[in-house]
Amino acid sequence: MAEKPKEYKRLNRSVGVAEALKGALDPALKRRGFASRDIITYWSTMAPAPYDKVALPDKLVWPRGERSAEGATLHVRCAASHALGLAHEGAKIAASVNRYFGYLLVGQVRLSAEPFRPHSAKPAETGLKVTDAMRMEVSGAVESVEDEGLKEALRQLGHGIMAKSKSSGR
Repeated sequence: MAEKPKEYKRLNRSVGVAEALKGALDPALKRRGFASRDIITYWSTMAPAPYDKVALPDKLVWPRGERSAEGATLHVRCAASHALGLAHEGAKIAASVNRYFGYLLVGQVRLSAEPFRPHSAKPAETGLKVTDAMRMEVSGAVESVEDEGLKEALRQLGHGIMAKSKSSGR
């Protein structure tokens, strides 16, 4: 007999992206040894320069048995050009992470075998073309928005929607 699919509880309210993705991300991060998303989310704040830009935490490996007072081993993906420096400054990175959390979390830092992809969060280029007429229409629609950051985000969204709808023939 086939097992019933899991039914999700409706929240009956609008939620942020972080809360909506929490159920999907947390189990995956727990398999990588992270109890929460903090070390990944705030890596650029806690890691010393230049490792805040050229390295990313990969997994956290906890020692077995009673040695947990020594801290975990943080495996870090790093750009090849900074790998030697990271290997030598592992104690400095561990101290920065521990200082951020306020307790001994990381005992040592090691390089991960996984390759480092520095801009994996950037969206891929779609190749959709935005015409001058589309730009003018979108600019007119967002003209009344006062916040410049919001205005630019809405402008980019409008360009994407219009280019996609034109390419699909709508």
